[in-house]
Amino acid sequence: MDLSGLENRIYEAAVNIDFGRKGFAVRGKEQEGRIAYEDGIAEAFDAFRQAQMSAEPKIIFLAEYYFLSQELELCDERDKNASVSLKSAIESFDEAFLCLDLVENHSVYKLVEKSYPHRIKYRVKGFPKDAFHIACSGHRTRLKNSLSAIGIDPIEKSLLEQRRLNLTTAKNSYTKKQKLALE
Repeated sequence: MDLSGLENRIYEAAVNIDFGRKGFAVRGKEQEGRIAYEDGIAEAFDAFRQAQMSAEPKIIFLAEYYFLSQELELCDERDKNASVSLKSAIESFDEAFLCLDLVENHSVYKLVEKSYPHRIKYRVKGFPKDAFHIACSGHRTRLKNSLSAIGIDPIEKSLLEQRRLNLTTAKNSYTKKQKLALE
């Protein structure tokens, strides 16, 4: 998958979604806003679905990271709750990317794994519950909270569900990488 193409698609989708949301609130721009919003959702949904089909945790996380970064850039500076949440998600993804690099280096990962507690609450399917797993869980919760918000458009709900599904796919694929690294 072309990562720069993915980044561009996500960027354009997020811009259209934001433009559409803002267009809803402007008299005479509702139709134009709706079209941009729906186009953005459709483009984002397709990009996220393609990322999921790759079953590659790094691609799935990059798609999400690009989207979060764009949302943060477009976030109203007065919306402190949203900006804090987005910054927190981006930071957790930054930490998760480090784990993705480590798990590819089997000999290093075997050493790192020894530093994780072996009690069940610190493990996922017997493997270390590292920053990657924590980022997945935290962001799935964030998306679940968004899904339960009142007034979310059904097409946006489908996008949020796709993004949650992507995180499950990424987590399962990452766990397989952990297994390979520790064999």
